[in-house]
Amino acid sequence: MVDLDGNIVRLTEQQVSLAGAMLTRAFCDDPKITHIFPERTARKMLSHYLFEFYLRYGMNYGDVYTTSPSGEGVAVWLPSVYSGVTIWRAFRSGGIGLYLHLGKKIVDSLLSFSTLIDQYHKKHAPFPHYRLLYIGVDPKNQGCGYAGRLIRPMLDWLDLQKMPCYLTTQNEKNVSMYEHYGFMVVE
Repeated sequence: MVDLDGNIVRLTEQQVSLAGAMLTRAFCDDPKITHIFPERTARKMLSHYLFEFYLRYGMNYGDVYTTSPSGEGVAVWLPSVYSGVTIWRAFRSGGIGLYLHLGKKIVDSLLSFSTLIDQYHKKHAPFPHYRLLYIGVDPKNQGCGYAGRLIRPMLDWLDLQKMPCYLTTQNEKNVSMYEHYGFMVVE
């Protein structure tokens, strides 16, 4: 568990639903989410279950920060040893509920997508590191500096630890933002 000073707070279990709803809005048109949930109405109704699962996974195995109790933004960080979602870790993080809410077809699509992302991850980061699994800012608050508030303290801490950071994005419009924080495109 990383202890950061600054203008961010740890996400609590009581905030998971609020943060899941915010991530649903933030990622509504994200390529990964539109691939998993092609139909917009289903995407709006179901994707929060996926985000709540990832938030709980991050709370169990990494660090999840939000900008404030109002939840303008949230970031999920994982040490590389917990980057792979095993059956046991999924179970502990609400995987059964995720499967029951999304169904076999959507979960199979999610697993297929995740397998591909994991292959890239193993190829480009076969060393100890942290992974920025998700960062999202509510669309009504984008452009107000919340992403920086979520990224900078952790990157500063990782620099002190001499620990690299890895992330994947399927959204080309986010590449310049990540480059602004020192990330480099590797593929």
